[in-house]
Amino acid sequence: MTDIADKASEIRVAIIGSGPSGFYAADHLLKQSDPLIHVDMYERLPTPFGLVRGGVAPDHEKIKSVTKLYSRIAAHERFSFFGNIEFGSDVTRADLSEHYHGVIYAVGAQTDRKLGIPGEDLPNSYAATEFVGWYNGHPDYHDYDFDLTGIKRVAVIGVGNVAMDVARILGRTTDELYQTDIADYALDALRQSEVEEIYVLGRRGPAQAAFSNPEIKELGEMADADIIVDCDDASLDELSATHLKKARDRSAIRNVKILQSYVDRGLTGKARRIIMRFLVSPAEIIGEERVVAMKIVKNELYLDESGNLRPRATDQFEILPVDMVFRSVGYRGLPLPDVPFYDRWGTIPNDQGRVLTRHEGREALAGNYVAGWIKRGPSGIIGTNKPDAIETVNSFLADFAAGKTLQPADASRAAIVALLRARKPSFITFEDWKILDEIELQRGAALGRSRVKFTTVEEMLAALGKQTELVGAGK
Repeated sequence: MTDIADKASEIRVAIIGSGPSGFYAADHLLKQSDPLIHVDMYERLPTPFGLVRGGVAPDHEKIKSVTKLYSRIAAHERFSFFGNIEFGSDVTRADLSEHYHGVIYAVGAQTDRKLGIPGEDLPNSYAATEFVGWYNGHPDYHDYDFDLTGIKRVAVIGVGNVAMDVARILGRTTDELYQTDIADYALDALRQSEVEEIYVLGRRGPAQAAFSNPEIKELGEMADADIIVDCDDASLDELSATHLKKARDRSAIRNVKILQSYVDRGLTGKARRIIMRFLVSPAEIIGEERVVAMKIVKNELYLDESGNLRPRATDQFEILPVDMVFRSVGYRGLPLPDVPFYDRWGTIPNDQGRVLTRHEGREALAGNYVAGWIKRGPSGIIGTNKPDAIETVNSFLADFAAGKTLQPADASRAAIVALLRARKPSFITFEDWKILDEIELQRGAALGRSRVKFTTVEEMLAALGKQTELVGAGK
């Protein structure tokens, strides 16, 4: 990053969050030639890249390579990164209004959706987000303890890509995981795993599964885990067959074909088994001191008034003995301080990325914008965030041309850096991150691994020789 001479006429935009949507928004802003825009990206953690670092499975290194693009964006002379800065405490919306023409919230969806069934909060019943954050070395989950000794059967509720990741990580061998950047403490715990059976449960049929073709294909290529799909589970009901034929959804058609190819495969003597079940929903998680079983109900599909296929419970129940449960039924956004929020959807209310004062209204909160999952809900893949972010930036550009953005008192970089030095002297620049990145790579190379991550903020700051503040200085 190269410092720019401060100018009173600078156009400056703050982006809160450093995941894919934030970087795609930054890229589109920086590509503008009239006006020239300076972008400051704020991140709560010292490390950038959001779920690409903390959510993408460690054995998916090709997907993680998108960070090379984000690093090129960060190298732009009009881009600054401010990590270890928490919006709402270290800097507030009022602070940003004094220094920026626009603020884009790109914080993603940080928690999980609840099942709303008895026993959901029993020990050994977890949100998949917790497990994913833990094995990826996310500082928020560093202190979690996933003890897999004595655990024979695990149920993963959901059939999206996150559920596939959880099942796959549980089924991987230590040798497979050793080559990745999985957190070292997670590697140790998984080395002690006694898991033998992993149930993956979908409330709808195979044609409605949300996993991608590569994800379901990978489950059939595990080094020491067989995949089991019963003929009934792989078969399409009449409604699904008709809908699939009309929709011509190539991905769904391919998913069904892959699943059906597993029906006659049989067991090959591998140590673990991944068992796919469809048209079942959890009705109750059973246990007293911990999970011991799960009551599931058989579903059937029906067409709703809008012509969509929906599941509904029948009167057929089953008790599935399990020792641990991972709930993977979707992510959910969390409210930000002093920013409108629509609790029912877990999103910031907006119109084409313009933040609205309330979900039912049309009044925009001038100069405030939103992108990514916190804008549209947790849907799509990494690339889906690019057109989403471009739409939001285009809304900002139109508002700026019309004089409808914020009117900051001082948009100079000097004023912003002075504020941050007063509030949080240990803020992290992108140059700092590059040092951490190189240290992690070197630690991995010394052990024959791709990377050994820092998993606490304190470790990261210590490696950079920065002091941890208990509270924001000057607050």
